[in-house]
Amino acid sequence: MDLAIRLAADVGGTFTDVAAFDETTGELRLGKTLTTPSRLVTGVEAAVTKAGTQFSSARLFLHGTTVAINTILERTGAACALLTTQGFRDIYEIGRVNRPESYNLFFRRHQPLIERDLRYEVRERMDAHGKVLIALDEEQVRAAVSDAASQGVQAIAILFLHSYRNPAHEQRVKEIIEETHAHLFVTASHELSQEYREFERTSTAAANAYVGPRVRGYLGEMGEHLEAAGFAGDFLIVQSTGGLFGVEEAQSACIRMLESGPAAGVIGTKALCDRIGLKNAIAFDMGGTTAKAGVIHDASVLMTGSALIGGYATGLPVQIPMIDIQEVGTGGGSIARAEMGALTVGPESAGAQPGPVCYGLGGADPTITDANLVLGRLGADRFLGGEIKLDVHGARRALATRVADPLGLDVTAAADGILRIATTKMSHMVRWVTTERGLDAADFTLVAYGGAGPLHAAMVARELRIAKVVIPRAPGHFSAYGMLVAELRRDFVKTWFMPLADASFAAMEAIYAEMERIGREAVRRSEVSVAGIAVERSADMRYVGQEHAVTVELPLELFQAEDRDAIKARFDAVHARRYGYSAPDERAEIVSLRSAVTGSLRKPVFEPIAAGSATPPAAAFRGARPVYFAEAGSWVDTPSYDRAVLLAENRITGPALVEEYASTTVVHPGDVVTVDGFGDLVIEVLRS
Repeated sequence: MDLAIRLAADVGGTFTDVAAFDETTGELRLGKTLTTPSRLVTGVEAAVTKAGTQFSSARLFLHGTTVAINTILERTGAACALLTTQGFRDIYEIGRVNRPESYNLFFRRHQPLIERDLRYEVRERMDAHGKVLIALDEEQVRAAVSDAASQGVQAIAILFLHSYRNPAHEQRVKEIIEETHAHLFVTASHELSQEYREFERTSTAAANAYVGPRVRGYLGEMGEHLEAAGFAGDFLIVQSTGGLFGVEEAQSACIRMLESGPAAGVIGTKALCDRIGLKNAIAFDMGGTTAKAGVIHDASVLMTGSALIGGYATGLPVQIPMIDIQEVGTGGGSIARAEMGALTVGPESAGAQPGPVCYGLGGADPTITDANLVLGRLGADRFLGGEIKLDVHGARRALATRVADPLGLDVTAAADGILRIATTKMSHMVRWVTTERGLDAADFTLVAYGGAGPLHAAMVARELRIAKVVIPRAPGHFSAYGMLVAELRRDFVKTWFMPLADASFAAMEAIYAEMERIGREAVRRSEVSVAGIAVERSADMRYVGQEHAVTVELPLELFQAEDRDAIKARFDAVHARRYGYSAPDERAEIVSLRSAVTGSLRKPVFEPIAAGSATPPAAAFRGARPVYFAEAGSWVDTPSYDRAVLLAENRITGPALVEEYASTTVVHPGDVVTVDGFGDLVIEVLRS
């Protein structure tokens, strides 16, 4: 049988989404179910069935999951040990000695994932050039591993000083562990990061060991389920870069899939921008548990070489290439509470079980979804196409008991307050991912998706003075769609300290060529046919005397022309945008070289929809209901429309609701929404 289905599954904290693309007919089918935390595979299977297909019909299964990130945030990972260079076991705890809240007496520093008693020092030492100063003490390694195993550890992380220059000692220790304790999950820092900074590398290796057993077990369970279901195709995982890699690699370098679902949404946004001609966009994803934001700038996805998992104040660094995504615990299921006379929203979530009160599954704490229902923004009989009947009375009762009455508010004011607080938190998140880069959010278009994104997009846009919002087709499944347009990808980084004026282009070319050789081989090994392989180069650079660097994209022609001045000019421009100033006359130096190798796959496309006039067809009108709008200060009788019936060029002036299977778009008073040729909703936001 000729298999023509490409499946993508995005497992979130509340919902599991599946997109099925038929490569023969071009049809895209969608399925959505509540996530099943006790056995995630069950939810995926149910969503595949709802999409009207089965695993045995697919030739490619693409998967993104929050298992890795949630394991770290919830602190539910494996018991781990750390083997490190003698004298350096406290690097992991000391960190950068940052104290973001200097005058907060209750501030708590980051909490390591591996306790001090399970951090073992080993006699060995390399210098900064990779030369052996002290030979590896193998007997000490064996004793340390034996002691750790006797204490019940499931995983071991290895971090030796300067192993990014010479990994020989780390490689030998890994061999010893695999020979003597084959059941342990083992990760060595050089396999994940070829960059300097020992604290960040230690934290990255520790995080990979911490999530490794759980992720390996989950992916193994998924693989077994696929085999039993008759799946005979390729099983690929979405990385935090938005690219795809094989499941075997994912089971070893688990940390590379930290932000797999959100990254796929940004890749989907990039594909949308390419289609409609947008160069600058903010990808805004609000699901049931969290809200996320990434940036498309000058038609490129903004990347980063590291991230703080758990936030700037107390988070742990992970040093791997990834899409620059900011996240906040504000989703549809985020719980609202009255605490010490104040209203708080999130980061705790009701999740899929029990979920918001209005789901009627046993939830008792009011959530953002309950607030939207009480304010009329959600139709009680239309949620997920009517599959889930929402309990309005239960939501009102929970809001009154847990929020309104304790704060002396009526239920409407309490629900509106919940949405305002959520909007403010999400706006701060968007500012962080733009302002931190020296960008003004008001210069961007907001592309909103996720089940709750279209509900809140216009409010967030107003807060940020953004003039235009785009709601793509099938926003509730957009991250799964993003997986279908992703590429096979491998990212490489190599620390290489060198003044730009002294940098040899031949030496740089040799380093890039070796990274790209490995990348090309990895892409070809995937057994997935690619239309072509592309390479992108960049470098981390700084002014001489600086500590931190910025990443500068470097087109291949700069190397062909050996144009040192053009590289310096690009660095000055990036530095000026990021920090507000540059120093063209100052010397610059290279810190690290980066290369991304991608193999392009055939992409599904949305066909243009039928054209109409400015007036929506009568069949699209679904009646009206009262909706509370804060800017009007009252309830407003608001028409609702069926998105599936709308035609290109239709225009609707707010207030209005545009409803579809997995989401509702709120059009505020004064805003105007136009349906473009591909069925996207383009909202012109009224700015006061």
